[in-house]
Order: sequence, then structure tokens, then C-alpha cells
Amino acid sequence: MPNRIPLTTPPLAPWRAPLLIKASVACHLGAGLALAPAPSLWPWALGAIALNQAVLTAAGLLPRCAWLGENIRRLPAAAAARGEVALSFDDGPDPQVTPRVLDLLDAAGARATFFCIAQRARAHPQLCRDIVQRGHSVQNHSDQHGLGFALSGLRGFRREIEAAQHSLADITGQAPQFFRAPAGLRNPLLTPVLAELNLRLVSWTRRGFDTVRRKPQPVLERLSHKLAAGDILVLHDGNSARSNSGAPIVLETTASLLALTTLHALRCVSLPPAFSTEPVA
Repeated sequence: MPNRIPLTTPPLAPWRAPLLIKASVACHLGAGLALAPAPSLWPWALGAIALNQAVLTAAGLLPRCAWLGENIRRLPAAAAARGEVALSFDDGPDPQVTPRVLDLLDAAGARATFFCIAQRARAHPQLCRDIVQRGHSVQNHSDQHGLGFALSGLRGFRREIEAAQHSLADITGQAPQFFRAPAGLRNPLLTPVLAELNLRLVSWTRRGFDTVRRKPQPVLERLSHKLAAGDILVLHDGNSARSNSGAPIVLETTASLLALTTLHALRCVSLPPAFSTEPVA
């Protein structure tokens, strides 16, 4: 077995339960305490718990929601002041698409972040290394990207994310600092696992739904709507939808989006340098 790259990213602050989690614990305790002297109140107690569970579920199904803990949706203020934006690409690497995305980025002098599925990275390790060697960043997008990821418990989250963390660090020589959940979906148990593994959750400012839309223009319009410094934008070099001609939507969209960032005097950067001057909380 090859020697593993140590996971030596700067330590983050210890996990602290967000207000919603504290309120949920209080709700369950309060329901139990209320039933002890007055069992007849069970419909009210059950209703309160059901409502609480509905709120927790909704928070996990909304990728940009921060009720379950830290969820990065924009670059830090310092990066925005420098005119920086972050292009990010999910679900790769893909040997048919990723190299062409890299060529587009190189031609524009842009840097991006690739949230890679570790299983695909292991299948195409040199491509994953090429991403880093060409000045971009590889970050953690889970090991298998399974459909049931959001239903995982503590052990499931830890197993899936830690496996990806080690694989991506071994392949690229750099430990990921950021994690994006598959489809952005999660549950309240994810945040403490990320804190344990020294990772920060990243969602986005806008996504273009380029895995389902078969024309680049609607994808571009969604991503470029109110385009501004500090934005984090999501495309897919893996699982990109194809146009009627068979071309991956991500390619034309990326080329047009890079032209727009140049027009607006915005600089495309990867996530680690954008956050490098941000003090650890």
C-alpha cells in the first residue's frame, strides 16, 4: 500500500450545535417531560416532534440552507473585494470532458475547483493529478456519490467522506479542505462529521442544472444572473447533459461564462486561495 498523504489542513474550530439542533433537542426533551405528568397531551407532543422533524428534513433538502451548521455559499468578503469568483465543477473527473474543461480554463487564465468523486478519481488518477498540476483545486465530493448519501448516519458519513479524503489526498498530494454533498442534500449528522474530518461544507451561490438541461443558453442565463464578485458557481464535468448534437452542455456554457467574467473584470479563482486569508473562527 502506498504511503498516505497526511491530512494536515489547518485545524478548524470544534463543532458547536447550531440553534436549530439545540431547539430540536429541547423540543424532544420538552415533549417527554410534558407527557410524564399529563399523558393525555400525547397528540400535542407528537405534533411538536413531527413539526420539528419536518423542519430538519426541509433544512437538509435545501442545499443552500445554513440551519444545520456552516454552509459556504459565497466567497469571503476579502475575496469579493478583490473581484474574485469561484467556478466549481462536480462529479468528475471524466476523461471525455474534464480535459476539455481544463483547456478552456487554461485559455482564459482562469482557476477553478473540481469537487471529485473519489471512485472516479481512482479510476483516472492521472487526470485528477493533471487538474492540480494545471493550477486548479481538487476537493471532496464523497467516495461513491450514492443516491442514499443524505440518509446516512454518523458511521456512514464518516466512512464515505473519509475514504474520499484519503483517496484524493493520496492521488493529488494535497488534502481537500472543502466538501460538497452529493446534490447538496444532507441531514443534521453531516456537520459534526465534517468538523471531525477538518472539512468545510460548500454549496453555491447559483447552479445551472447542466445535468438536466439540454441547451447551454438557459444554463448560462441562470449562472450569470446578477453575476458579481464573491459568487460560487456550479457546473458539472461529470454527468453533464448533452445537446442534440451530443456535445456536453458544460463546454459551451463554461466558454461563455469565462467570457462574461472577463467582460465584468472578475477573476476566477479556486477555493483554497480565496479562503487562505480568512481567519479561522
